[in-house]
Amino acid sequence: MSESGLILDHLTILRDGAPLVALDLHISPGEVVTVMGPSGVGKSTLLAAITGTLAPGFTLQGGIRLDGRDLTALPPEARHVGILFQDDLLFPHLSVGANLAFGLSPAIRGRAARRHRVQEALAEIGMEGFADRDPATLSGGQKARVALMRMLLSEPRALLLDEPFSRLDAALRGQIRDLVFTRARALGLPTLLVTHDKEDAEAAGGRVIALAAQA
Repeated sequence: MSESGLILDHLTILRDGAPLVALDLHISPGEVVTVMGPSGVGKSTLLAAITGTLAPGFTLQGGIRLDGRDLTALPPEARHVGILFQDDLLFPHLSVGANLAFGLSPAIRGRAARRHRVQEALAEIGMEGFADRDPATLSGGQKARVALMRMLLSEPRALLLDEPFSRLDAALRGQIRDLVFTRARALGLPTLLVTHDKEDAEAAGGRVIALAAQA
């Protein structure tokens, strides 16, 4: 089996010793897989396991690999996994441009080079001239685009989506959903979407996995 993409190798998450989630899954580069299920079934916990941020009381069995690299014991910052949440989580004390610069790779050196990359990023999401804006002045759709671009600027090798469209109104939801999925496919990112919304799953266009409560 190819090692490219995100592989959950007989992954089991236990809560206080009892099985909560069990998955054996290979997400190929550019593929979007959707996980659905009722609240409390462990969807967000699954994403926390992949990012390395499991809360106390949860333990992990099995393995997590990304492009052949074993992530299971690595700290979150070493995993190169991007995640988008329901809330945009922009830093309120930083400008839009500074929020984007926060995501930039350290390999981009020098103030001018970093400023240029931020300007390019804003142009890519149709927000030229917004670098000095306060995030509080942005619309919901603009905040979502900035959050997406900040995450992409960190050059992740996989993308996790924790119901990131749920707080957007219907008109914006489709627009931002299309932007996220198009970017993920264009960059070849294996993508795991967690959602309650069947329209999100249909828009993703890939496999859908239904998690059920463990007996």
